Formats: sequence, C-alpha cells, structure tokens
Amino acid sequence: MSNTAIRATGLGKSYRIGAAAERSGSLREALSGAGRRALRGLRSRPHETVWALRDVSFEVGHGEALGIIGRNGAGKSTLLKILSRITEPTTGRADVYGRVGSLLEVGTGFHPELTGRDNVFLNGSILGMDREYIARRFDEIVDFSGVERFIDTPVKRYSSGMYLRLAFAVAAHLEPEILIIDEVLAVGDASFQKKCLGKMEDVAHEGRTVLFVSHDMAAVSRLCGRTLLLDQGGVLAHGATSTVLQAYLQSGLGTTAERRWNDPAQAPGDGVARLRAVRVHDEAGHTREAIDIRRPAGIGMEFDVLTPGHVLAPNYHVFNEQGVCVFVAVDTDPSWRDTPRPAGRYTSTAWIPGNLLAEGALVVSVALSTLDPVTVHFHERDAVALQVVDSLEGDSARGSYAGPLPGAVRPLLRWTTQFAPAAAVRETLNLKQPR
Repeated sequence: MSNTAIRATGLGKSYRIGAAAERSGSLREALSGAGRRALRGLRSRPHETVWALRDVSFEVGHGEALGIIGRNGAGKSTLLKILSRITEPTTGRADVYGRVGSLLEVGTGFHPELTGRDNVFLNGSILGMDREYIARRFDEIVDFSGVERFIDTPVKRYSSGMYLRLAFAVAAHLEPEILIIDEVLAVGDASFQKKCLGKMEDVAHEGRTVLFVSHDMAAVSRLCGRTLLLDQGGVLAHGATSTVLQAYLQSGLGTTAERRWNDPAQAPGDGVARLRAVRVHDEAGHTREAIDIRRPAGIGMEFDVLTPGHVLAPNYHVFNEQGVCVFVAVDTDPSWRDTPRPAGRYTSTAWIPGNLLAEGALVVSVALSTLDPVTVHFHERDAVALQVVDSLEGDSARGSYAGPLPGAVRPLLRWTTQFAPAAAVRETLNLKQPR
C-alpha cells in the first residue's frame, strides 16, 4: 500500500476576468443562451485570463503535517479548494487517497436552516460516518465547540465565531484521514486558536494527514515538518519547515509591515507634526513582514515637523496576539533629547535586538508626543504588524526544544554551569558507598 495521501501534479487554475460566468440551467435556457451568444458574436466583451495557480506539484504522505504559507493572493485557498474537490483544476491532476475533512470557510457544509445538532450528524454522514459513531462522539464535539447552549438552535442564528467553533469541532473529531484547515482559524479568539492548534497536533500525532494554511509562522513551525511557500500561484520554496521559513524571511513578501500617507491633509497629526510613513525593516534596510527571531529589526517612523520649537518624543507601543503590551519604547537619541526641533522631515528608528522577542505576531502603534506638558500630536494605533519567526535551527533561546513556549518575550540569556563530581557531593546527597 502506498504511503501517499495527496499527490499534486502540475496543478493550475485560471479564471476569466471580464467574461460572463457560465450558469447551469434547463435545456431551454441552454439553447436560448447559445442563440444569444451566437447573435452577440464579435460584440462580446474582451476578457483577461488570470492564473491563481500555475504548475504546482508536491506529495504529502499519510500521517504528515504540511504547512502552506504565502501572502494574500498567493493561491493558498485555491489550492485547498482543488484538493477538497470544491473546484476543478484547469491543468494538472490532484490525487487524494483518504477521507477528507475540510474547514475552508466559516460554516462550510452547514445547512443554515438545520440546528447545530442536525448539522453535526449531517457533516458526519458526509464524511462517511454512521449515526451510531457520530452519537458516541457527539458530547465530545459539543464540549470542544463550547456552543452547548445553542446546539438545538438553527445555525443561521449563530455568530461567525460559533459557526467556526462547531465546524472545527466536527471536522477534527469525526476522524477524517486527511484534515484540511484554512486561515479561517483567525476568526476565533486567542484561547480557541490555541485549543485548535492543540487538537491539530493530536490529529497529526495520531497518524492522520494535516494540511494547514496560516499566516502564523509560530503555529506552522510547531505543527508542520514540511512547508510549501506559494507566491503568485507558483511554488517559491518547498521542503523542511525551517528552510522554507528562512526563504520566506528573505523574500520580503507581504505588505502589512509598511504604511504611507502620501496626502499630508489625510495624515495623522496636528499643526505641530504629521506622520508620513511607518515600516519594519531589517539591518540592510529591506522592509520585512517576517523577521528572524535571532536578528535585529528596525521600526522606523517618518514624520514632518510643521511648527518649530517643540521638544518631541517619538514612541512605539508593541502588542502581542493576546493584546498584551510587550513594551513601550520612547526615543532616547541624545542628538534630539530635550532639544527643540526645527521644522523639517525626520525619520526615527528604534532597533529591537535579536533574541529578545517571542515568536508570533506583533502589532505596533506609533505616537509622537510633547512631554512637558504631555501633548499627543498623533497616535496611530495598529499602524504596522510583523511576524517573529523562530526557524528551529537550534541557536535561538528555544534551543533544541520544538514545542510551544509561553511568554511575551524570549530573551537569549547567558547561562553558566558549575560541576562537581559525584564523590564531592556523596555525603550531601546521603548516598551509600558502593560495595
């Protein structure tokens, strides 16, 4: 028996932009539609072909967890829809060996008029489970989802979060041989995301196959031994997760790490100063959405001082995924500290040393203040975001441990160890001399 769970060969998917979509219908509609198309002839509107995927090939073995990463529009969701048999490829072939459970969109596969209870049994039947088996797992599913109070309510009345909880619980607990999860987990709160990741780890350890699309590099590194990096519909890198994460770090993909206000009238600020740009960058000056946990990263704000004579303090407020303020940094550059600033354009950069932050997503708010008296000239919340990635190469603070590590920061501390041979401590340890 082959160990292959999924084999994709030359997958491509194209869409026609500007052309009317084809619809299925009755024979009369089809014939009348053909007549209309013939009459239109050369008057039909021009269209453009866009490739969402192009020449994507890979294999996933049974019991393997594969991460799929890339910026928005890279083709990740299109790939999962092909593998889930929701859409057909334009070119190539996808062979899937095993029963598939997919969670691609909130409420996928749910009937809005049915209750949560009915949808659990409906989804289980679609996955090939008999009613008796679903009934045995029902309480476990509902308990995991946390929607027990509403389990007999039609799901059309559920919030998106409730939809997500129940849909994930069904997909994970009814034991599909292949579990396909899209970025939809971002809809849930932090505690539920942690719960889901723990469940996916259990699924992978049980020998089932997991395909996991996420922008959360920390989760991908925890869960997946191999990762596929997509960009513009093609495979940019494929291999061990640590290697692919390094390729992602070096690619500069993503846009959330930089924001600009080209129109001064729309820029945050007042008559004293206005913010013009914020970005996260590496030591070489390249904008980076993802940064290596071991390397320094700069956060720079560009602002215009319109009214001279004010002592100004640029500052950053950095928050993690749980909304905890990791730190606040205030400009301490001696060149301008306690010094009134003339009118002009300034760029103030704070450098975060390597091996300080914990892996995961961080959001940065930027502000500019006068300290005496305290006056805030602009405070742009959630101005930019960055992803701190630990590639698990063993020379960060996590060492050789690959599991989850809590904490708002993860500094690489200096350790010293003193050793004394057993003979020197035998009396203290009250050990008997060997006979």
